[in-house]
Amino acid sequence: MPSASAARRSRPARPRYHPAFRFLLRVAAVLLVVAAVWAAWVTHEINQVAAQDQARPADAIAVFGAAEYAGRPSPVYHARLDHAVALYQRQIAPLVITLGGGSDKDSGKTEGGVGRDYLLANGVPPGDILAETKSFDTSQQVARLAEIARTHQLHHIVVVSDPTHLFRIAVLCRDAGLDVYTSPRAPLGNIDDLDLAQRYAHEIVSYTAMRLGLSAAFLHVEGKPGE
Repeated sequence: MPSASAARRSRPARPRYHPAFRFLLRVAAVLLVVAAVWAAWVTHEINQVAAQDQARPADAIAVFGAAEYAGRPSPVYHARLDHAVALYQRQIAPLVITLGGGSDKDSGKTEGGVGRDYLLANGVPPGDILAETKSFDTSQQVARLAEIARTHQLHHIVVVSDPTHLFRIAVLCRDAGLDVYTSPRAPLGNIDDLDLAQRYAHEIVSYTAMRLGLSAAFLHVEGKPGE
């Protein structure tokens, strides 16, 4: 029968990692924990804002743009505009602002312009609509909204977009000195788990990039939320 010392000698030796490699493993583990905690916190904040409709009497309603197809709003944009029309009809505010520009592929169409046309077709008078057509992402839309608010002396604004999009909008508006109330559009059909996860991932990455001062365009994280 082999002795205990012989049995110990026969066991395969555990791999010995370089101290620097073990240090990098620990750093990676800490970073993963920090990233998970951060993502959980941002998700919680997104859900907090998404669950509330803060619409109340204000100076204007601002609809954040989404895709348009040959002059027609996409289903997501359609839902946002319908919600803005409903708020206007409730006399929440006397002015509706549509936000969003267009690209060379849009044949001169803009999200703000398409939104204006949709509002007109749904009974909002032309004098009660202001279309912003130069912005290309959420941060630019907020910056243009801040300029419009200063020019027209708008002190309180109801902002309309997708539920998961509104947390980032609210933070950007606050940073721009705007006093806003968030109002999410109605749900649009059934959203599968993968689509919902992609929406949250888009917002978490976009918000993180914003807080780190990184270019959303460079990271390719900015797009049409909810599309």
